[in-house]
Amino acid sequence: MKQDVLEPGGTYHIFNRGNNKEDIFRELENYQYFLYLLKKYLVPVCDIYAYCLLKNHFHLLLRLKDPQDLSPKLCEKPHLAFSHLFNAYTKAFNKRYGRSGSLFQEHIKRKRVEDEKYLIQLIAYIHLNPVKHGFTEDYKTYKFSSYQAYKSSKPSLLKREYILSLIDPEVFEHWHDERKLQTDYLSNFLQGQT
Repeated sequence: MKQDVLEPGGTYHIFNRGNNKEDIFRELENYQYFLYLLKKYLVPVCDIYAYCLLKNHFHLLLRLKDPQDLSPKLCEKPHLAFSHLFNAYTKAFNKRYGRSGSLFQEHIKRKRVEDEKYLIQLIAYIHLNPVKHGFTEDYKTYKFSSYQAYKSSKPSLLKREYILSLIDPEVFEHWHDERKLQTDYLSNFLQGQT
């Protein structure tokens, strides 16, 4: 699959999995540390719309900030923020479990999101991913996705307002449930992606 170039102002579906499909999250602290690093490295340069962390892979839906909101270095090389995140996580993971070498499969995969219809389809795809891969039967209670943040009124680092301007908050859950029932949607959407 051809990789889209990361550009300021662009919206992307970012995903990757463990090298040789190995687990990248083994215990609660791994998920928490990854989310901490996400906040540290990506929130300053991205608006995060959705995420889901699964045992052996992850999905992020985000928009890189506009050029005027980035430092000149990150404007020129926005991939550096992602590199810092994944390098920091890999080093900590390797140290904790006495392993060495790469944790993630090659470079992060990314697909540019060009329109709002595709964007809202990705929200459901990402939130329903734990069901698709058999990690849970109820996506609403899965701890390591952004779904619960959308149903909460608590402050969040997610840019919920934009997404909820596209999907009425009153039908957000029902909208996800409809997509969950569409098994062809789950098996055919984004062919070739994790």
